Amino acid sequence: MAVVASAPGKVLITGGYLVLERPNAGLVLSTNARFYAIVKPIYPQTTPDAWAWAWTDVKLTSPQLSREALYKLALKNLTIQTVSSSETRNPFVEYAVQYSVAAAYAMFDQSKKDLLHKLLLQGLDITILGSNDFYSYRNEIERRGLPLTPESLATLPPFASISFNTDEANEGNCKPEVAKTGLGSSAAMTTAVVASLLHYLGVVKISSSKDHQDRKDIADLDMVHKIAQTAHCIAQGKVGSGFDVSSAVYGSHRYVRFSPEVISSTQVAATAVALPEVINDILKGNWDHDRAQFSLPPLMTLVLGEPGTGGSSTPSMVGAVKKWQKSEPQKALETWRRLSEANSALETQLNLLRKLAKEQWDAYKFVIDSCSILRSDKWIGQASEPNRETVIKALLGSKEAMMGIRYHMRLMGEAAGVPIEPESQTQLLDATMNLEGVLLAGVPGAGGFDAVFAVTLGDSNSNVTKTWSSVNVLAMLVKEDPCGVSLETADPRTNEITSAVSSIRIE
Repeated sequence: MAVVASAPGKVLITGGYLVLERPNAGLVLSTNARFYAIVKPIYPQTTPDAWAWAWTDVKLTSPQLSREALYKLALKNLTIQTVSSSETRNPFVEYAVQYSVAAAYAMFDQSKKDLLHKLLLQGLDITILGSNDFYSYRNEIERRGLPLTPESLATLPPFASISFNTDEANEGNCKPEVAKTGLGSSAAMTTAVVASLLHYLGVVKISSSKDHQDRKDIADLDMVHKIAQTAHCIAQGKVGSGFDVSSAVYGSHRYVRFSPEVISSTQVAATAVALPEVINDILKGNWDHDRAQFSLPPLMTLVLGEPGTGGSSTPSMVGAVKKWQKSEPQKALETWRRLSEANSALETQLNLLRKLAKEQWDAYKFVIDSCSILRSDKWIGQASEPNRETVIKALLGSKEAMMGIRYHMRLMGEAAGVPIEPESQTQLLDATMNLEGVLLAGVPGAGGFDAVFAVTLGDSNSNVTKTWSSVNVLAMLVKEDPCGVSLETADPRTNEITSAVSSIRIE
């Protein structure tokens, strides 16, 4: 009777800051780090007097955090109240529950609403699990005396217990926040919960296909996207660019944000307006975001590193950049224009490489294999015939565009007074770009001290992980996986087969 859905974390390789404003685009890669949501009834059946109940029970369990929260969901106005909670509230899941149930009421006719009511009276038992990659385990690895390598990360059990950040100045007392790796855990979690609930309630039928190019459930994905974006925005108290939720739903792609006004009806909704009506307006709104197919070309590997210096706050960095835009509008406009051009140049070269891989596979594979063991200044020597030369020029064009992106991101950071690419990251990225087989290296998203990424050719990613380890940077187990939200056939902890539909599915 359980439904299990998963959604991926993300890495924004171009479009940091620019993606906040239409019509600027960002290239976002979804990853093999996935958040899982398991939904099943609390009670096996409803009691005869249950129909008179005005509320139902919701239980939220997060085993990795050893947390459990109990809620009452009012079935008339869909307000949600905490009954008991071992820890702080989780607004992302709370809004995901409210808006998913509201979507069901908004979409169904009366006969289906009666079945929905019956299903809801059995309660909603929700378990959330995040891949280890969403959280920092550097401290745990160092405590065990293990080297800072992906192999050490692989020794941790799946869905390991999450250690909290500790404040050494406060005698090791725990802070309430978890050390994260910047993969968009809240967006992936919200998306997984929305998808599993909408599927469980019979609003959508999510595909279990992992082939992102052959999805037949696009209309259902669009529904998940609208509800997840809305829940995520309201939970975090602002309407962000939404690229993290979009990649959690659709996988890797080129993204242009939606106009923020489409969600405003939720923010200003008076209590006099029923939530299903508000959600219905949201679903029918003008969602003008744009996404185009994009993923890394074949034989290329995404590598993500955790420097361990931490401490960057994306909202405060974004705030500083916006303040600079207002104080120096002409300079800001010119910087953004040049940065946008560099982003477009990289996108063009990577798309060309995907095209060449499809049309001239032998030449493409030869070049990738040859260049994977050489530094980029030696690549042109592999251009022994025209098809190979075309591939090499696209590789070098990609590398040049990345250098331009980094240059203009640094300029923007210096002008705004924030460390978008701090000096320590610059030295690390320059050294990485000079390694054999490295195509790209940069700071993802808004930049800062939290993470670095590289894209490598062939099997050369081991060069990066070894070099990073030698300078105290932990290469993570994260890779690109272009698949978005997906229905799972088993509980990821046990691989115990689950039913893809509940016994009272509303058809």
